[in-house]
Amino acid sequence: MEDKKIIGIPKAMSYYNYFPFWYGFLNKLGIEIVLSGATTKKTVSQGASLVVTETCLPIKIYVGHVLELIEKGVKNIFVPSIQSIAPKIYNCSKIRGLPDLIRNVVKGDYRIIEATLDKSEKNNDLIDFLKEIAQYYGIKDIEVIKEAQNSGFIVQNNFNTMVQNGLGFDEALKYAKEGQVIIPPKKEQKPISIALIGHGYNIYDKHSSMDIIKKLEKLDVRVYCAYQLTREQLKGGMDSLNSTLYWANQHEMTGCAGHYLQDDKIDGIITLTAFGCGPDSLMVEDIRRKAKLYSKAHLNLTIDEHTGEAGFITRIEAFCDMLYRNKRAQLAKNRKKEDKILSRI
Repeated sequence: MEDKKIIGIPKAMSYYNYFPFWYGFLNKLGIEIVLSGATTKKTVSQGASLVVTETCLPIKIYVGHVLELIEKGVKNIFVPSIQSIAPKIYNCSKIRGLPDLIRNVVKGDYRIIEATLDKSEKNNDLIDFLKEIAQYYGIKDIEVIKEAQNSGFIVQNNFNTMVQNGLGFDEALKYAKEGQVIIPPKKEQKPISIALIGHGYNIYDKHSSMDIIKKLEKLDVRVYCAYQLTREQLKGGMDSLNSTLYWANQHEMTGCAGHYLQDDKIDGIITLTAFGCGPDSLMVEDIRRKAKLYSKAHLNLTIDEHTGEAGFITRIEAFCDMLYRNKRAQLAKNRKKEDKILSRI
């Protein structure tokens, strides 16, 4: 592939948060996007072979996707350095140092399209970040870059609207890229509802999560995630747990948990985390304690490249069986109360 006007984006990490925006922005600039494919066992093993054992699964997957793009012949790989999304609100060190990591472990004939977003620093706003990206392709006209930024916001907002209204991640992304907004009909009620709490790159990567959403739906469970909540709802969830925002992706964990812990329709909570993730271990411990206060059942699932699917499924099934038993017991208790009241009339 020729270098000019082509950019490779690994289908990992920030892809699950910002790709709708990148799609709108880059397309408006006339830059063709080449994506890596779905995560496979090969993706994980290749990525894991280049980094130290203690590296978390999402980073191993990311390295594997970069390798795949290089194998496809893509010369320009987009590896942003997202340091801080707001003053004193930081990403973890592995995300912040991602360009340096890729530069040091992945050898080959390619160029990293690197830009730094650090809102804890003065004069480093989103438009400056986007200017850095555009300059790699010789685009310096600020008005053109601002128009592309607006296009990115439109695609991202359309995507957010659809997932908040219950459309699945892949469907919402497909329609958003086509410039459509499809609002699905309301889903039928299920016997139990579970809030699945985790980062997008853990939940929506079907290989690392072992397609957990589909597995839960097969058990007749209604699944709720952070993507179905607005920014205000996530912030409200943080406030309800008296949590201070420090990590850039804390809303996806603590904010999401705080919202759904107060929701009566939620029967239980599952947190899905990658082994060795320091920030997540702190957040999950906080969620575990708060779940007890709200009398919500909580299951934590930790994933890495060695996680066995059989044990994973067994734990999910056992958790759902417990929720079904609790629901039946509660319904029977409510029925007895109603009968008692009726007998006095």
